[in-house]
Amino acid sequence: MTRRRTFLRQLGASALLLGLDPTRLLKAGTAPSSPAPANPERFKEGHMLSTWNHGIVANEEGWRQMQNGGSATDAVVEGTAVVESDPTGTSVGLGGSPDREGFVTLDACVMGPNGDAGGVCFMEDIEHPVRVARKVMDTTPHVLLAGTGARDFALAHGFTTRDLLTENSKRAWEEWRKSAAYKPIINVENHDTIGMLAQDRDGRLAGACTTSGLAYKLRGRVGDSPIIGAGLFVDDEIGACTATGLGEAVMKTLGSFLVVELIRQGRTPQQACEEAVDRIMHKMPVADLQVGYLAMDTAGNAGSCAIHSGFNYARTIAGHTELVDAPHRN
Repeated sequence: MTRRRTFLRQLGASALLLGLDPTRLLKAGTAPSSPAPANPERFKEGHMLSTWNHGIVANEEGWRQMQNGGSATDAVVEGTAVVESDPTGTSVGLGGSPDREGFVTLDACVMGPNGDAGGVCFMEDIEHPVRVARKVMDTTPHVLLAGTGARDFALAHGFTTRDLLTENSKRAWEEWRKSAAYKPIINVENHDTIGMLAQDRDGRLAGACTTSGLAYKLRGRVGDSPIIGAGLFVDDEIGACTATGLGEAVMKTLGSFLVVELIRQGRTPQQACEEAVDRIMHKMPVADLQVGYLAMDTAGNAGSCAIHSGFNYARTIAGHTELVDAPHRN
C-alpha cells in the first residue's frame, strides 16, 4: 500500500509539472504507456493525414511517392508542394494573400522520423518553401532560416524565383486597402495552412507544414507553421501532430508538441487534440479564432479537433482517401 501511495503521489506531481490533468491519469489505473507498434497489415502501403480539402490532392501525390518507393518524408514534402503550386489557394504558396504592404511571404517546416527538422520563414519569391525547408534539414546543422537568408539559401541550392502575387490575390489586396480593416473570417474558403502527416510502409513518421500566413499581416509577421513544436511536431516513437488556424494561439500553447506529449502520457490522438483545443479555449477569447489539430500515433490511430465547426481533413489508408469532418468544441 505504501508503494502504491508513493506511486500515485509521484504520478500526480509529474502530471502537474507537465500541465496535465492528474485525475485522468489516476482514473486510468495505470501509468502512461506508449502506443502499440504500427499494424503492418493495415498500414503496410502507407497512411496519410492532411488538413482541409486540399489535403486530397496532397495525399494523392504522397500516395504516389510511397508507391514508387518513397519515404514518409518524400510523401509529405511532395504532397504539400502540390498545394503550394495551386494559384487558387490564397493561404499557401503561389497565389497566397500578401502582407499589408503587398508582399507574399512564405513559411514552412519539415520534420523527419529521426528527429531531424528544417524550416524557412518570411521567405519571398520561392514557390516551394517546403522543399527549401527539407534542404535546410538535409544539408545544414540549422533548423530555421529566415527572410533574405532563406531566399539566398534557396537560390544557392538551385531554386528559382517567381512572382507569387497572382492577379486575383492582388485585386483582393487592393480592395482590402480601401479600409485596411482586420476582420478575421473563420475557415475562409475552406483553405488554410496545409499540414500533412505520413507513416510509410516501414512504420516511419514524418510531417510537413506550409503556408503564406495570415492575410494582410504586419510586415515581418511569422506564424506557427515553420515553428517546430507549434505548427508541427513528430516523434517517431510516439506520434505526430500538425496545426491549422490562427498561428498566434498555437504558438502560445506549443500545440503540436503538446498533443504528441499527451499521446506519450497515454492519451489517444483524439483525446490529445481535444485537450490542446481546450487549453486555448481556457486561456483566450475564441469567438473569432479558429484552431484545429490533426494527429496520428504509431499504431495508425488518428485524432482531430477544432474550436469551431468547419475544419476537415483528408485521410488515406491503402490508397483509399476520405474527407473527414473534425469534431469541434464550440
